[in-house]
Amino acid sequence: MAARNTARKRAFQILFEGDQRGVDVLTVLADWIRHSRTDTRQPPVSEYTMQLVEGYAKKVNRIDELISQYAVGWTLDRMPVVDRNILRLGTYELIWVDETPDAVVLDEAVQLAKEFSTDDSPAFVNGLLGRLKELKPSLRREEA
Repeated sequence: MAARNTARKRAFQILFEGDQRGVDVLTVLADWIRHSRTDTRQPPVSEYTMQLVEGYAKKVNRIDELISQYAVGWTLDRMPVVDRNILRLGTYELIWVDETPDAVVLDEAVQLAKEFSTDDSPAFVNGLLGRLKELKPSLRREEA
């Protein structure tokens, strides 16, 4: 499971970099893959990291809609960039990656918030993803 944890962390870093640079995440992903192939100091980009980033890229508009709709008191552009991208990754994995248990998605997102964001962020991330977890069956029906 440590490999999945690392893959999630790298996917978050790619989403964060794309957001900060104003560049499409697939471009950032391609850069990371190219660097890992040409620089032995760079770790390889795992299949799961690629799956998360590519999946997110396909659903980006819907993911941002969901976060905007359920983030009480926060607009997407006012959210700390770290939290916004943890939520984006967590929302994608929670709603569209069936092989990952919901509890794991929430726990991993909270851990990323603890590691990379503010003291208030883990509770915020947990609360919003918890709400989406409750709504997951109806959200999935909407997608069908």
